[in-house]
Amino acid sequence: MPVLTRLIPSPVVVDIRRGALDDLAGLLADQRISASGKLAVAISDGSGRALRERLAPALPGAHWYPVTNGTLDSAVKLADDIKGNRYDAVVGLGGGKIVDVAKYAAARVGLPMVAVATNLAHDGLCSPVATLDNDNGRGSYGVPTPIAVVIDLDIVREAPARFVRSGIGDAVSNISCVADWELAHAVNGEEIDGLAAAMARQAGEAVLRHPGGIGDDAFLKVLAEGLVLTGISMSVAGDSRPASGACHEINHAFDLLYPKRAASHGEQVGLGACFAMHLRGAREDSLLMAVTLRRHGLPVLPEDIGFTADEFVQAVDYAPQTRPGRFTILEHLNLSTDQIRDAYADYAKTISS
Repeated sequence: MPVLTRLIPSPVVVDIRRGALDDLAGLLADQRISASGKLAVAISDGSGRALRERLAPALPGAHWYPVTNGTLDSAVKLADDIKGNRYDAVVGLGGGKIVDVAKYAAARVGLPMVAVATNLAHDGLCSPVATLDNDNGRGSYGVPTPIAVVIDLDIVREAPARFVRSGIGDAVSNISCVADWELAHAVNGEEIDGLAAAMARQAGEAVLRHPGGIGDDAFLKVLAEGLVLTGISMSVAGDSRPASGACHEINHAFDLLYPKRAASHGEQVGLGACFAMHLRGAREDSLLMAVTLRRHGLPVLPEDIGFTADEFVQAVDYAPQTRPGRFTILEHLNLSTDQIRDAYADYAKTISS
């Protein structure tokens, strides 16, 4: 008898709208996530204080835990602090660092985790991965998918615009990531999950082709939904493959080679995705991606984020070393430094003409 369905790990609740934060307590109670209201809420040590003052009256049973940074040590400390207190759930209220710390801590103590994102900087808010700084740099740790995701568009609007722009770059890069996955399947026979690939690609396409901008609620909702779907696609696939390809290798290379000068994650992966699409011969797709990113104020050339062409070439040359075993267009072409330089010159000419 064939298996006719499969269970997909995904949030019980996804609430994306204006004013969502005001209904957080009711949502958690109604969904039986925390009927008692006993919650461990992780917040930033700075901007999180204002949100605490706003939400504390509606969450009288919550205990608040300031998190100073996005390190593994902070996540372990949070887990130790909340252990044994009989909470119903852990809530990560803040940006990506707070959410990832809360994800890891919740997994460590065996509690469900609720992600309440205050910006849309990247696709990690609903992913089964916590990215944390450690003594060796930065590590990715497998964790359960959040049981609920709440995104208040009013709060997102209060965040610096660069955070929204970063999320746009991360979402759009899915298109290149899925193309890399399909390449690995065609060349090396790597197994590909069609549902995960479809979810990630459509999330990227929805953002890429939406006519709105960061001041538009309709666009912000599509972006937020796209980032959530991308996280779920990683749960379906069982790893980050649907949303991590050559563009992310280039991003990691920037971070490792130029740690004090690196731009935001979304800026770097967006630029990397444009170039990777150019490398694979998808010139029209690369140009459309560049036009869209430019319209949203994102970089499409290394000079846009303070790097020279030679530094970009060095990053692309180094990129395959950042993810050993991952096969993308970079590993497939295996270009020499001079070939990368020529390819970049052609790319720069194409998107600038």
